[in-house]
Amino acid sequence: MVDDEREELRFLTDLLRRQLYHVRSAGDGMAGYQAALASPPDLILLDVCMPGLDGFAACRLLKANPATRSIPVIFLSALDEPDERVAGLAMGGVDFVAKPYHPAEVFARVRIHLELAGLRKAAATPVPAPLPAAHDPDEVVAAAAMRLIDDNLGAALTLAGIARSLGTHEKRLSQAFRRHIGTTVFGYLGEARIRRGQQLLSDTDMSVQQIAEQTGFRSAANFATAFREQLAATPTAYRQAIRQQAVHP
Repeated sequence: MVDDEREELRFLTDLLRRQLYHVRSAGDGMAGYQAALASPPDLILLDVCMPGLDGFAACRLLKANPATRSIPVIFLSALDEPDERVAGLAMGGVDFVAKPYHPAEVFARVRIHLELAGLRKAAATPVPAPLPAAHDPDEVVAAAAMRLIDDNLGAALTLAGIARSLGTHEKRLSQAFRRHIGTTVFGYLGEARIRRGQQLLSDTDMSVQQIAEQTGFRSAANFATAFREQLAATPTAYRQAIRQQAVHP
């Protein structure tokens, strides 16, 4: 369990131990992430609002690392807003419990998700266990950053903001991208926005202006210019070509 509120951490930890669960605790997101790396737990209860590395940032790192990706994460948060719930589930959380919570609800959700995880594990095709690979922390940071960017293409992203959301600093994030992705953070961001633009042009009837807004461009003209630079075609011409190909394969 990861929570920066000591009294709350102690209270729920004691309750879970009375239910005969083995519980380890951490007081912030980075400590929780490092503890999960050292000894992966069966499930993580993760507070959202914490100083330093918050719960969402910790979850991004957990889901970007092959060693911890499959661990179910249940978010705990006093901010019970629909957007926050959706964000937590979209980044890989399996459940979201609002504070103040009823202990019986937490017990029920923990039990259900442990059972589901056990069923998935039992149903998986047995394969020889691979030798444990040394994980590269910078590769995990780069993978988590890509997921963060892909999930927020319409937002005004900054290098400092992305780094802060992953509990790292700008220089390390830039180096991780160059080493593992072969481009800069904003090089990847630009390519990701155009890829999303291609998908929206192909699969929806959204206007070019609407697609520009969805992909973080200031205007349809800016989107069209960037699109043409990468694909040598305007968004309108690209959409027409895709549709003609569908009619006359």
